[in-house]
Amino acid sequence: MTHTIRKATADDAGRLAGLAAVTFPLACPPQSSPADIAAHLANTLSEANFRSYLSDPDITVLVIDSDGDLRGYSMLVHRPAGDPDVAAALTILPATELSKCYVHPDHHGLGAAAELIHASLGEAAASGAAGMWLGVNSQNARAVRFYEKSGFRKVGTKSFTLGTTVEHDFVMERALPPARTDS
Repeated sequence: MTHTIRKATADDAGRLAGLAAVTFPLACPPQSSPADIAAHLANTLSEANFRSYLSDPDITVLVIDSDGDLRGYSMLVHRPAGDPDVAAALTILPATELSKCYVHPDHHGLGAAAELIHASLGEAAASGAAGMWLGVNSQNARAVRFYEKSGFRKVGTKSFTLGTTVEHDFVMERALPPARTDS
């Protein structure tokens, strides 16, 4: 797969929403209702929401761009954790949140997710963060293993509302590599 990882632009908002509609349901627990998933997509991962995220100076969205097709994305939030459970669990501060990290299922197992995580870690370090944290559904064993392999460790738990259902996430964090200073 020939691709580049780059910062998303406002022109990517519609394609990001389309990609989210494919990738987000894959991260949900099997018992998640289609209505709850649809509500989350509409309320959080719509084109309008992505336009808002892309205009927020505290948010960076990276995309895997394969000849104009978006095959994955991550969203980094460069501000203190607002959830008190998360704030109490974090030990490496300042920290950037890895709010979203998804790769199209056609590219699972090809190393694209590892590349996206690596780029996300570098972007967070360049922003001045010392650590990165994320929330991952406690039932998503595949994602938990991937994040552990990527250097994250469980430090706490938090709740996540998916439509009308309250889900339980692990809070995971890791130290960031020092920011590169190319001379």
